Amino acid sequence: MIRFLQTPGPTKKIVLGGLLLLICAAMVITLVPGGLGSDLGFGGPPAGVVAKVAGQNVTVNEVQQQAKQMLRQQFPKGGAQMGMLLPFFASRAAEQLINEKAIVAEAQRMGLHASDEEVRDELQHGGLGTYLFPGGNYIGDEAYEDFVSRNFEMTIPQFEQAEKDNILARKLRQVIAGSAIVTESEIRQEFDQKNTKVKFQYAVLNVDDIKKGLHPTEEELKAYYDQHKASYNNSIPEKRKIKYVLFDTSKLQAQTQISQPELQNYYDQHRDEYRVPEQVKVSHILIKTPLPGPDGKVDQKGVEEARKKAEDILKQLKAGAKFEDLAKKYSEDPGSAKENGSLGWIGRGRTVPEFEKVAFSLPKGQISDVVQSSYGFHIIRVDDKQDAHMKSLAEVKDQIEPVLKQQKSAQAAENEANSLLNQARTDGIDKAAAAKGLQPVTSDFFARTETLPGIGSSPQFMDAVFGAREKAPPDMVQVPQGFAVYEVEAVKPPATPSFQEIRARVEEEFKNDRANTLLHQKAQELSDRAKSAHDLAKAAKELGATLKTGDLVTPEGQVPDIGSMGGPASVAFSMKPGDISGPIDANGHGIVLALTDKQQPTDQDFAQKKDQIRDQLLQSKQNELFGLFIDNLRKDMEKAGKIKVNQQELKNLSRSPTEEGE
Repeated sequence: MIRFLQTPGPTKKIVLGGLLLLICAAMVITLVPGGLGSDLGFGGPPAGVVAKVAGQNVTVNEVQQQAKQMLRQQFPKGGAQMGMLLPFFASRAAEQLINEKAIVAEAQRMGLHASDEEVRDELQHGGLGTYLFPGGNYIGDEAYEDFVSRNFEMTIPQFEQAEKDNILARKLRQVIAGSAIVTESEIRQEFDQKNTKVKFQYAVLNVDDIKKGLHPTEEELKAYYDQHKASYNNSIPEKRKIKYVLFDTSKLQAQTQISQPELQNYYDQHRDEYRVPEQVKVSHILIKTPLPGPDGKVDQKGVEEARKKAEDILKQLKAGAKFEDLAKKYSEDPGSAKENGSLGWIGRGRTVPEFEKVAFSLPKGQISDVVQSSYGFHIIRVDDKQDAHMKSLAEVKDQIEPVLKQQKSAQAAENEANSLLNQARTDGIDKAAAAKGLQPVTSDFFARTETLPGIGSSPQFMDAVFGAREKAPPDMVQVPQGFAVYEVEAVKPPATPSFQEIRARVEEEFKNDRANTLLHQKAQELSDRAKSAHDLAKAAKELGATLKTGDLVTPEGQVPDIGSMGGPASVAFSMKPGDISGPIDANGHGIVLALTDKQQPTDQDFAQKKDQIRDQLLQSKQNELFGLFIDNLRKDMEKAGKIKVNQQELKNLSRSPTEEGE
């Protein structure tokens, strides 16, 4: 363990938030198409190793540990869903760990290093200081080791190595993304684009109105059919007729019994899922403090006014006022104010340190004094508390029993289906089913997109049925309800329909095509007439269009009949008052705009938001640069064979609880 934790100096803090940098960077890779989780290389890693990245192993144990930690963060109170979702989180955890090692390996290849001194500095100024150094005093080696074990499931060397990896990842990002710059013109352009407002009249032509007036002749429809005959080729899909027996897991599940030893065994194997972290249920009243101005300074007068308001509210509470009433009336946290101030249950590390320290130290039912944080001034009430503990078997029995019943019934259904299949391949489905007292279902001819009695929608079943040969021996496939044994009795190949067979479809498509063509022509005529006469209202009346007037709207706004102003109607923001637009296609409507007003944002507004926009644009550019770099890194490492994934281990980790029970 690093001994500098015991040395005197300024208040030491260990970074929790910093550890998330690797995860964020890993997400960049994960989101790139064809990411690191794809099938990579040949001659994969050995059993027990999910992947090898630049010579470093990502083991099954590491992935399982990471997946469980991710699950506990997502579901701090536990629950049956944790076991069901573990395979999904295992896949994500594997991706994350592979990505982390790729990033660290590249940082090391580029000659970047993380020294003990840098780690020391990182730990001294992170977000865990309130836990490891309360009041500036180190909690001691034993407590430190216990804290890391409980919260990260790591040893001290592993935890501190993770800090070094985090520093390397941050350095790599700084090197790659450090060249990103944002110009003043880009900032102003972004600001103007988002904050300019326009107001306009608009004339609306509806495609449905035009469609109602269309009455094509038989000759027109036949001609349309002939012109588009290629699109109708084989449009009558292949159909099949099958015989099948369904083994429904739910019916078996109702008869399945679970013994106490089975419950105990499952509980012992999944204990980590039932660990409940320390939590408090809190409510608060927030009075916000002013944000920094363009010069970076905070209005101290505004801060003092906020403090005084919070203190006045506290006096009302001490005088007997109801917390819920004052939260609704005064709290400037809109999300919790409408819930009587309640924030619900929170765990450690979920809020700012000043708030968290008070929330976890107050006794249940007590109201705090005024607490200042970066958000403003809080008055906190602790509604309930829950110590970290392990749920007992009795507490989680009702969660475990359905899982075990589902596993056992699924295994029983598969066993029965296999038994029937073996006999059916010798004697046929009818005799095999009769021997077991079952009645097979014989379907009518059906297409791949249709549903069958008892099975419903099952792409996996349809893939199997439509991939089998006619009169082939019976086979078995898993379906949502359980398992089905089937055989294909007959096949009707795809066919091209005659005109009469699809006359209704031809008529509908004819009308749609003609109506859209006429809509565009009429909208163009509407625009031309309005521009010629400099009068949209007159042109709309002549052509039977509906004239409407909108309110001031930004590029992110919505307008009836038009929809989002970020779509084709965004042309309005490039127009001048008095201009009339060309035809705009919007959600089945033909639209023509006449701009009546345009309001540019003020320089004062720009000054207030300039820094925020610069930060957003810079962050976006940096993310883009780093994402492109990681994309190329991935391709290079794949090509060089420096990333190899054990697909079998990945498959094993991703197996559902039902599959695990097989």
